[in-house]
Amino acid sequence: MKVRSQADAEGLSVHPLIEEKSSEIGELRLRYQVRRLEVFGSAALGVHFDPARSDADFLVEFEPETDLPALEQFFGLHEKLCQLLGRPVDLVEARAVRNPYVLESINRSREVVYAA
Repeated sequence: MKVRSQADAEGLSVHPLIEEKSSEIGELRLRYQVRRLEVFGSAALGVHFDPARSDADFLVEFEPETDLPALEQFFGLHEKLCQLLGRPVDLVEARAVRNPYVLESINRSREVVYAA
């Protein structure tokens, strides 16, 4: 399922690094029981992304019924995304974003990587 974002509307696309790893990210989604995964920030926009220094920002929603402990889900996914992408990753649970200004900033660039 592909959802149009502000980035799509402006003719921008997800950074190729994320696209190139889509099948591996799909495997992580299954392993850590992810319901929805989105990338935001410079990795979503594909601009101002410095391959040598930029991190990748992800918004995640996990399946509600799972056999994995919550900390294993979160930190396991975080560690594997860092390893897969070869860079630091900021992983944010969607339900944890309560600040409307932060949410507005995220919404301007978010791109769906996976949605159930």
